[in-house]
Amino acid sequence: MDVLTQASALVFQWQVFVAIIAAAGFGLLVGAIPGLTATMATALLVPFAFFMDPVPAVGMMVTCAAMAIFAGDIPGILLRIPGTPASAAYASEGYAMTQQGRAEEALGASLLFSAIGGLFGTFVLIFAAPTLAEIALNFSSAEYFWMALLGLTCAVFIGASSPLKGMISLFIGLFVATIGLNNPAGVPRFTFGSSDLLAGVDFIPAMIGLFAVSVVLSTVAAGAPPWESPQKKTGNVFHAWGGLLRRYWPQQLRGNLLGTVVGALPGAGADIAAWIAYAVSRRFSRTPEKYGTGHVEGIVECTSSNNAAVSSAWIPAFVFGIPGDTITAIVIGVLYVKGLNPGPTLFIFNPETIYAVFLIFILANLVMVPLGWLLIKSATRMIQAPRRILMPLILAFCIVGAYASNNSVYGIVIMLVFGVLGFIMEENDIPIAPCILGIVLGPIVEARFISGMIRGDGSLLYFFERPIAAGLGLFVIAIWLLSLVGWLRRRKRRLAAAGTQDGSEASA
Repeated sequence: MDVLTQASALVFQWQVFVAIIAAAGFGLLVGAIPGLTATMATALLVPFAFFMDPVPAVGMMVTCAAMAIFAGDIPGILLRIPGTPASAAYASEGYAMTQQGRAEEALGASLLFSAIGGLFGTFVLIFAAPTLAEIALNFSSAEYFWMALLGLTCAVFIGASSPLKGMISLFIGLFVATIGLNNPAGVPRFTFGSSDLLAGVDFIPAMIGLFAVSVVLSTVAAGAPPWESPQKKTGNVFHAWGGLLRRYWPQQLRGNLLGTVVGALPGAGADIAAWIAYAVSRRFSRTPEKYGTGHVEGIVECTSSNNAAVSSAWIPAFVFGIPGDTITAIVIGVLYVKGLNPGPTLFIFNPETIYAVFLIFILANLVMVPLGWLLIKSATRMIQAPRRILMPLILAFCIVGAYASNNSVYGIVIMLVFGVLGFIMEENDIPIAPCILGIVLGPIVEARFISGMIRGDGSLLYFFERPIAAGLGLFVIAIWLLSLVGWLRRRKRRLAAAGTQDGSEASA
């Protein structure tokens, strides 16, 4: 109790509240701009953190990250252009609802379940951090290999409406992931003599190109027609909250748990949590045929997952000093500068500071509701602006985001190349989501597989030797087999139906 009293005294100061509100506004602004990520927003705050006390400095970055992850949903739902990678998994779902005049339902679900997911992950962080971090640290190459393969398997479900086109998109992403020197052998691959490609393809410009520039090109090719959505403004985003909570609480809880577990794994984070959550939601839904047509169930589970992952990513960061994602990697550096070395000793020698940060986590997710509502009411003006005006502005923001990713024109070139690629894919009804997942998880699969083969002296049995690895491996293989059996059954039914139709025509 004394620790909580001391922590409250550190938090409830005007300097801390000013830092939280300012960081919340900045995070919402950056997250709502397509191409500018939560990681970028956090990095931009580092210079300010150096001149602040530890609690407001860390609290500012915590608040900024949480707000940016939520704000990325807004352009994704209104324009089908995700503001952050964590929102990309369900941007098409939300945009389909906007086209049906249900933007307030999608945005309301995003706001509500983002806040709940963040609070859920925070309470897990507070009460179960040591246990979950210990489990995550016990993962070897085998466990990470199967986790990455599970993510790639999710790409099949994301592109389930056309498995062949989904696989094409996935293999494009896996090919992009092989470019450069970032491979276990350190050998240049597919660089074609370009020194820029030695570092590989930067994910941020690629994401901007695939999701944002492709939309701009499609709009220009169509002559910049008016927005297809009949909805000119967003109504009350709160009116559906009661019904959503009653109907989708199992999906919310499943998303919370999934996001917490994925976020607690070092190097995972909200992006992967959102992709996996969308695939899991579609796979176990009673109405999977509604996905892709504007189904709020997928948004509920994904927002619950990625925001829970934002909080739980701090579990390995605080307890063992291992970053859970890129955002926590940045903050760990700030903690070292402030003399707060992350790890078990932080709970022993500075318990009041760590609990003060926990309180800020709770405040940040509570503040998200009113500030998020204000942003939604402002952002809906975007759908009233003519496309010929809005699209150049979006392209300008995309260029800024692509350039800022590595402070080089090379990022803009990558963005344009992938914008053309995304345009071609969309024109041929090839889904983009599996491509993004292949880019993200491809290097992890390769690195973990090579590492596992070295540790196992070339034996594939190494990937089944440890209990957790064996369980994950059998689970992934079971998914593959069930998918294959389902495909064979559908093919058999189609052949039987075709044979019956031919027989009827012959008798006629």
